[in-house]
Amino acid sequence: MDLGTVTSYREATGRHDLRLGPGERPLGGGTWLFSQPQPGTTGLVDLTTLGWPAYERLGDGSLRIAATCTVAELLALPWDEQAPGPGALARTCADALLMSFKIQAAATVGGNLCLALPAGAMLALTAALGGQVLVWTPEGGERREPVTEFVTGVGATTLAPGEVLRAIDLPASVLQARTAGRRMALTPRGRSSALVLGRADAHATTLTVTAATTRPVVLEVPHGAGHRALEEALAVVDCWYEDAHGAADWRRAVTGLLAAEVLDELTEPAPAGQRPSTGREETP
Repeated sequence: MDLGTVTSYREATGRHDLRLGPGERPLGGGTWLFSQPQPGTTGLVDLTTLGWPAYERLGDGSLRIAATCTVAELLALPWDEQAPGPGALARTCADALLMSFKIQAAATVGGNLCLALPAGAMLALTAALGGQVLVWTPEGGERREPVTEFVTGVGATTLAPGEVLRAIDLPASVLQARTAGRRMALTPRGRSSALVLGRADAHATTLTVTAATTRPVVLEVPHGAGHRALEEALAVVDCWYEDAHGAADWRRAVTGLLAAEVLDELTEPAPAGQRPSTGREETP
């Protein structure tokens, strides 16, 4: 879609270029920005010209994913393929977006987070892997916070005026974790109504719920606690979402079923030499 209100475009080459003027908007992949009219937007500032590497290993072993990293680049990362871990979970989430290969080559991880939509699959992935956002502030500083706190509601984040999402850091401890995922939609090619991603940690199974809630919700079930602990954790969730893709009570019930399946998969030992399923798509 042509943005008829846009009269200027400039390429960012450093932080000094990120001071946005009235009506200017940062541009990443642009797959959402150009999908509908943007009233009040008169200028675009291209972030992709900053030259951020799609990913980099930090000194502590954590993985930094640039906000401008595309979905295709994320899938091409050298994930550890020896176990059903984050790499398989990334594929599950990318498939949940139901986008063409052309969109995957343009849509960015940072854009998906900043949109803060319940069905944002890159948001789900980074939340499930314990990601922390790195935000550049307009004064030249930076701040960090968990992805689960960065998104506060439907289309709402903690980004203040002038702030720019720089990257998402995934801790080293989760990069070898065993993972599993389940997705539910009303139709085979429909937007996710419920998405549950899990990882097996040292002392608990961590489950992240998105699509069915207005913001990412993380549940921890101690090893051996079983379904009772999961039901108790779900009982206190107070942000169930309702729209054309599902009623809140239905989403609550479906999430419980999906979460139980993920919990069972991650608490059972994997058969020797066999990779258990890391993602399953279901429709009513």
